[in-house]
Amino acid sequence: MADIKDPENTIIITLKDGPVVIELLSDVAPLHCERMKQLARDGAYDNVAFHRVIEGFMAQTGDVENANMEKDYNPGRAGTGGSKYPDLKAEFSKLPHDRGTLGAARSMNPHSANSQFFINFKDNHFLNGQYTVYGRVISGMEFVDKIARGEPPVNPDRMISVKVAADA
Repeated sequence: MADIKDPENTIIITLKDGPVVIELLSDVAPLHCERMKQLARDGAYDNVAFHRVIEGFMAQTGDVENANMEKDYNPGRAGTGGSKYPDLKAEFSKLPHDRGTLGAARSMNPHSANSQFFINFKDNHFLNGQYTVYGRVISGMEFVDKIARGEPPVNPDRMISVKVAADA
């Protein structure tokens, strides 16, 4: 695994093929980083499906309301929900949507991000300035690359567990 410099601002997502270590960019998007840590500490992300995975684009997950594969999983509703917490204001920055960056998923309203996020499979600079970038994969991108594709995938992969490194 990666050399973790700041365990309080590092997330470890366990996938079927191995751990993905994400450095949160709390200096760039503090609200989004705090929300991710809060949901990880709540255990809300555990067993949540990757409900939208587009080859050559990104893998989206984080619908804690409708995509928990261990309770009330609803593939038809996956991707439409958030969490029990209020939506977040956009925290746009100059950071590009490069391969391995984490972006906040949202509706057409720029201030509607809540719990869902996506990991870019490649540089997706057409998203720059439109979606909040708040983390980057520092190890385990090869495991992200193996996530089942589809909208939704026939047999979706899930985040088995999501932990703040300081708590792991």
